[in-house]
Amino acid sequence: MAIFPPGVPALLALYTCHPVLPVPINETPHTLNELGQPVGLSLPDWEPPRRPLREPLQGRFCRLEPLDPDRHAEDLYAANGRDEDGSSWTYMPYGPFASRAAYRAWMTDYCLRDDPLFFAIFDHSVGKPVGVASYLRIAPADGSIEVGHIHYSEQLRRTPVATEAMYLMMKNAFELGYRRYEWKCDALHAASRAAAQRLGFSYEGVFIQATVYKGRSRDTAWYAVLDGDWPALREAFHQWLDPANFDQRGRQRTRLSALTRPILRSIG
Repeated sequence: MAIFPPGVPALLALYTCHPVLPVPINETPHTLNELGQPVGLSLPDWEPPRRPLREPLQGRFCRLEPLDPDRHAEDLYAANGRDEDGSSWTYMPYGPFASRAAYRAWMTDYCLRDDPLFFAIFDHSVGKPVGVASYLRIAPADGSIEVGHIHYSEQLRRTPVATEAMYLMMKNAFELGYRRYEWKCDALHAASRAAAQRLGFSYEGVFIQATVYKGRSRDTAWYAVLDGDWPALREAFHQWLDPANFDQRGRQRTRLSALTRPILRSIG
């Protein structure tokens, strides 16, 4: 018998309350080939973008640096230590880590590749890394790239630093020429799904029994921002990150979700 904790039934309702219905062929952008068959639009000027480089991304609140165990592991482990019950790792395919040595070993084994390409997120106000995120499933030939492996320490969550870090990675991807920027998460991870929509990712559906991790079955919720969404979304981020949007105590005047929700192609 499946046991659902408080809140999960409401989350499961998303599967039916916000369905992503099949798009009729006549509503999908297309043309007809010489046989009269509908095919996708031609991209005569399309050139695959280059892969993202292992270089810093600089913002007003934060800086993203390519992850380096020698420089970042100690501070990140200390920042993660504020999560005493390990709940921030529940929906990650790894962690929590029992020791600094274990965390550093994982970082050395897994985080120095080109895909996924990990970054440490530095909060300018403290001068230390307080979270990580990565690009992954980087497919230049298709113009598609994903953001993931996002793990924020307690001091990073719900801050302008957290939002700006996601903006910088998204901005970099589209400026490189990618057409599609993806976000995927466990369909039961309500906070991640809400974060995706707040950041302007449109809901695209749930892949049932998509993966297995930590001995559990995972349904995966898919979200994406397309290059056509980006101009309006960029302006929403600019408006939200503007210093005028924060009062003297640093509290936001306008919620980012109020700016991004009209841009979403679908909700779920």
